[in-house]
Amino acid sequence: MNNSINNNGSELDMAYLQQLLRQQAQRRQLYENIAILGCGYVGRALAACWQEQGHFVTGTTTRQERVALLQPLLSRVVAMTGDDASAVQSLVQGQDTVVISVAPTGFQVADEATYEKTYLTTAENLLQALKQTPSVKQVIYLSSYSVYGDRQGEWVDETASISPTESRSQMLYEAEQIVSQADSEHQRICILRLGGIYGPGRELVGMLGGMAGMTLPGRGDRVINWIHRDDIVGVIEFARLNELQGIYNLVDDSQLTVKEQLERICSRYGLPPANWDQSKLSLPGKSVRVSNQKLKATGYQFIHPQIVV
Repeated sequence: MNNSINNNGSELDMAYLQQLLRQQAQRRQLYENIAILGCGYVGRALAACWQEQGHFVTGTTTRQERVALLQPLLSRVVAMTGDDASAVQSLVQGQDTVVISVAPTGFQVADEATYEKTYLTTAENLLQALKQTPSVKQVIYLSSYSVYGDRQGEWVDETASISPTESRSQMLYEAEQIVSQADSEHQRICILRLGGIYGPGRELVGMLGGMAGMTLPGRGDRVINWIHRDDIVGVIEFARLNELQGIYNLVDDSQLTVKEQLERICSRYGLPPANWDQSKLSLPGKSVRVSNQKLKATGYQFIHPQIVV
């Protein structure tokens, strides 16, 4: 098995991605100019995949001190932010494919002004840049299933009405709409609504394991949708090779409640089980079952169809 190592030392399984490339290479030129706006957790793994294939990959970071760390993974590194219109215009020039994988920086919860700058302003700048850059064949924009809001555990697919109850989710949806205005026969826009992201260095035990042995309020019946980093990279490559257009939910098949997920983690790591106190109200949070059938109908086969604990 061939693996690509990112700068955190974790491996990205390349076997399925290379299979996709062999099957679909005739539909696109062998080597492309590709830009990744936002080389964080997902962007780094994506860069490693495409660099190994021989593409010329330009990636961005918002922090100058991270340029040296990213250079081994990229053909070119640019320190910039998406709210800089001239920088976005320069980035997309001469590109065949552009991936937008932005998120607020820092460890604190981002305020609304930061969200607006990160998503809405970036989307507006991208739209204007694409109008002046006909060479771009495809834009792949990473969004979130949080745009569906809280559906009390009900199923949703890409045709579901969108009425986010939180301003941040509303901004994500508005950013999708802005970018979608560039969609045309010659410049395809593909929007991926991601589940919660996990993978090497971001394991579920680190996110949920702290609840082991605790007595928690409610029944633990809230549904959280997840997607493994490798499948995000796999779907982006699949979307590029197959020129996908439109909106696709990108979540795995698990559809497990918090209680079920925590039970699997505790069993796997020998942690004490959590207890649930149904006499107390559950902690606030969204519960929605997100369908991935539209994506699967395109022929994509998940690397990790169930959560990996």
